[in-house]
Amino acid sequence: MKAPLYNENGELVGEMELKDELFGVEPKHHLLWEVSRMYMANKRQGTHFAKTRAEVVASGRKLFPQKGLGRSRHGDIKAPIFVGGGKAHGPRPREYYYEIPTRMKKLALLYSLADKAQHGRIYIIERFDFTEPKTRRMAELLEKIGLDEKKTLILSSVYNRNLYLSGRNIPFCDVMEVRDVNPVVVMNSSFVLIEKEGIGKLEKRLVI
Repeated sequence: MKAPLYNENGELVGEMELKDELFGVEPKHHLLWEVSRMYMANKRQGTHFAKTRAEVVASGRKLFPQKGLGRSRHGDIKAPIFVGGGKAHGPRPREYYYEIPTRMKKLALLYSLADKAQHGRIYIIERFDFTEPKTRRMAELLEKIGLDEKKTLILSSVYNRNLYLSGRNIPFCDVMEVRDVNPVVVMNSSFVLIEKEGIGKLEKRLVI
């Protein structure tokens, strides 16, 4: 399996071999769903809260006599059936965080990248040459490669502040370091642009 290789100016200079034992595996979509569910759940704050009838501040006066009117009995206006009353089974603060085995998370990252590689959606660049933050230069680079207006995940081999600042204002571009990538951001992107030196680091992360 091969991926197109570009230089720092966005010019196609060749192809780079990708390991079949990593990028050639068949993705298991249920595992990708499980890991995505975990990442999404762990981002939830869990601060939702609704008052019960015991917590609503209102009059405790009995609305009308218990008997004699032919109506259903009511104790006060804080009952859930009244506007402004408490919530019968409303949301309460809770913790949504949970974990799954590390092996499953590594496999999910492997499957998500393998799916991109098998559909020709992984591109490699020799290096990112950004000595200063330049959003226009980043946009021009993506346009030369053919990734303009396409949801693109850019992975650098090491932390590059200038690269991050150059890409953060582009709405369809997401920039991060190879060591920080996770299956969800890969699946949310249409294409992945990886720095050449980062391929080796990425392959080390993918080995089970």
